[in-house]
Amino acid sequence: MTETTANKRTLTGRVVSDKMNKTVTVLVERRVKHPLYGKIMTRSQKYHAHDEKGEFKMGDLVTIEECRPISKTKAWRVSLLVEKARVI
Repeated sequence: MTETTANKRTLTGRVVSDKMNKTVTVLVERRVKHPLYGKIMTRSQKYHAHDEKGEFKMGDLVTIEECRPISKTKAWRVSLLVEKARVI
């Protein structure tokens, strides 16, 4: 059975936690305009994403895609690494 990525939702965000086994927490930020005042606001949401090999670390910029529910809180899968975390 092959899966197509044509109709899956994708989001880009930063990994903020990699402490769980095979799971990373991804913070996705989006900028929205206030309906009345017009001010641009930043809205953020965290998603748990499946990371089978444990290869993504804190600070990495990743793209996640929607998938079947893997656990109670996990219905996203990390699809690709956009940018590696900078080491200071």
